[in-house]
Amino acid sequence: MFGFSLSALSGFCLLLVLISSALFLAMSSEGKYSSVDFEIFGDVQGVCFRMYTEDQGKKLGVNGWVKNTRQGTVIGQVQGPRDKVDEMKHWLRHVGSPSSRIDRAEFTNERDISKLELRGFSTRY
Repeated sequence: MFGFSLSALSGFCLLLVLISSALFLAMSSEGKYSSVDFEIFGDVQGVCFRMYTEDQGKKLGVNGWVKNTRQGTVIGQVQGPRDKVDEMKHWLRHVGSPSSRIDRAEFTNERDISKLELRGFSTRY
């Protein structure tokens, strides 16, 4: 009727399935991690904020670092699966250490990454 043989049509369908599978795998592995920098403002120094941040990062299984600044803030970076990075952002914005007072949390340089650039979670000095 259309001039296609059944075997040619089957081969074409198989090729489409293979191409679709390859595209899906390429898209799903791209940007499978998230990375974000943060700065926390408020009463966040001298209240074990860095220690609790490091503990929370390890508990969630994200990678990153945390550090005090001379301006009285705490800065750092978090990397990991997007849902875990989002959990860490929520913790940094709303929880912190028991004695801290978080006035503001800024998140910058948020991006998708294909592989983790940091290993573990540590405090920097």
